[in-house]
Amino acid sequence: MLNFVICDDNRNFSKMMKTEIENFMMNYDQKYKIFHFEGYDDSFEEFVKKEMGFKIYFLDIKTKCKSGLDAARIIREKYDDWVSIIVVVTSHEEYRYEALGNRLYLMDFINKLNGCQKTLKEDLKRILNIYNKRHKALSFEYNHIFHKIEFRDIVNIEKEQDSKRCIIRTTYGTIYMPGTLNDIISKLDDRFLKVHRSLIVNKDKIVKYSPQLNKLEFNDGSFTHLISRRKKKELMKCD
Repeated sequence: MLNFVICDDNRNFSKMMKTEIENFMMNYDQKYKIFHFEGYDDSFEEFVKKEMGFKIYFLDIKTKCKSGLDAARIIREKYDDWVSIIVVVTSHEEYRYEALGNRLYLMDFINKLNGCQKTLKEDLKRILNIYNKRHKALSFEYNHIFHKIEFRDIVNIEKEQDSKRCIIRTTYGTIYMPGTLNDIISKLDDRFLKVHRSLIVNKDKIVKYSPQLNKLEFNDGSFTHLISRRKKKELMKCD
């Protein structure tokens, strides 16, 4: 999932950005969300910490609460997120060289006062292209919506009872996919293990396996007892 994050204390400008993103995404059957912050306060930092799908930050350099460059440092250096895309959007052209020279891997610097909407559309095309090529992902269409779920975001996949679809549990929510577990596991890599006829797990998300309780715990706090006998030894190696 694409997560667009607009950080700007000018509500009219933020509304324009939101509209431009929505109009652009109407051309693609891609699931997305838009989040808005007026500054870089504790709620913004809590959001940065949160594990979810692919994030794209549009950071205003000057807000009433901290600087966009400070926010970029928090994203990159404090939380070691070098995957999310960061674009600086500001009317302060004098900060261009400071922003792009800070080794914070900013994708672009958009001047609000000079061709902002045109540059934004060009950047959105680049962002979608980067997203489609960056990470291994499970891609499928369901109910006329195209989904692209990165492998690293999947916790487990369970066959829904009395149904022809499966439940994909991710770090940011639950998504349904048509098909069988055997169909799905053929599209995954070796970080995934089918531990039961009704369940596939991401080994990278396992924090503990208790053989006595036959209980498998994941790093999002969830757990399962759906484990076949012949998979117990393999799971003990993952723990």
